[in-house]
Amino acid sequence: MDRIRIVGGNHLEGRIPISGAKNAALPLMIASLLTDDTLTLENVPHLADVEQLIRILGNHGVDYSVNGRRESQNEGYSRTINFTARNIVDTTAPYELVSKMRASFWVIGPLLARMGEAKVSLPGGCAIGTRPVDLFIDGLQALGADIDVDSGYILSKAKNRLRGNRYVFPKVSVGATHVLMMAATLARGETVLENAAREPEVVNLAECLIAMGAKIDGAGTSTITIEGVDALSGARHRVIPDRIETGTYAMAVAMAGGDVLLEGARADLLQGALDVLAQTGTEIIPVNSGIRVRRNGAGISPVDVTTEPFPGFPTDLQAQFMGLMTMAKGKSRITETIFENRFMHVQELARLGAHITLAGQTAIVEGVSKLKGAPVMATDLRASVSLVIAGLAAEGETVVNRVYHLDRGFERLEEKLSGCGATIERLSS
Repeated sequence: MDRIRIVGGNHLEGRIPISGAKNAALPLMIASLLTDDTLTLENVPHLADVEQLIRILGNHGVDYSVNGRRESQNEGYSRTINFTARNIVDTTAPYELVSKMRASFWVIGPLLARMGEAKVSLPGGCAIGTRPVDLFIDGLQALGADIDVDSGYILSKAKNRLRGNRYVFPKVSVGATHVLMMAATLARGETVLENAAREPEVVNLAECLIAMGAKIDGAGTSTITIEGVDALSGARHRVIPDRIETGTYAMAVAMAGGDVLLEGARADLLQGALDVLAQTGTEIIPVNSGIRVRRNGAGISPVDVTTEPFPGFPTDLQAQFMGLMTMAKGKSRITETIFENRFMHVQELARLGAHITLAGQTAIVEGVSKLKGAPVMATDLRASVSLVIAGLAAEGETVVNRVYHLDRGFERLEEKLSGCGATIERLSS
């Protein structure tokens, strides 16, 4: 099993290209099930989760082909992929596939809308909480689906197509918003989704569906209206830059010090997080080619933060920000409101010398003057990269184990950081 070795103490200087967003690419890929034409997606990141979803879509009969890399782009970075679901050969998503990646459950919406049926395994829990699928089930039932649960599978049918309806999400859910928006594009009549997720990834999906012929209004607000159509066509669409990767590398620069251009990043996708980062004493400078992040010499100021749905501070940057706060000059409070069990990185940061105490869903971080390298264990995707951020500033050597978590969401992380002066390398077992 691969590990990542970091020797801390180097400032970061240079440029880091920001990849396409994993959290946008996955629902866009699943949207290919809605049409028998080809959906071409640009800027798809090369990640373990993307490769897994390609295999899952292949199980349903989706063909794919990968175009060559973009001109002047380093080999291995984001690609253009063509998806064609001309013939759906299987409407079952089995446990052995869904259990490997939770987002694969989302195929239930397009399959039900286009084929009138879907049998999809319940995804089960995960390391950062149970994340139940009740909102998906309730929403699809509101659109007229008949749903039963049998032996760990959701059995769904929609005779004579789904029917448009009004559905109010009892809590904001990005995944359920993706699924119901996709399902409603082929439903009969109008669907109104209220208290919908406002995340940029939802907007990116809506823009793609509109390019495919869907009639959608209000994406990016809490009320989305979809007028169903008889069929969707193919389209060409670009995956937005990854705001979580952007925030992660911005926090890495804040932690290690230096001056880095995050090439291709868009400040509007994570302004809430950038505003918080600016309060730590880090310079955030939007430029035409991306975002420049700079911290030279000054200490890190402590900042309290609470995770919230967009446009608030994202839960997917909570662990990284905690890594940064371990060396702030004072005490900070980090409150997690989105997922339970998302503080598993605390005990690993403590191995590096961090002082963190937990009080329910709040972590109280007392900044220390120095961290010391140690072997640590990644517990999930975002927790693992928080250890990398801490390791960049720790004295001596930090070795992060179980880096397959990192490979799910960060494209060539060690190459991007080493290109800016970090001493970081992958150790293959």
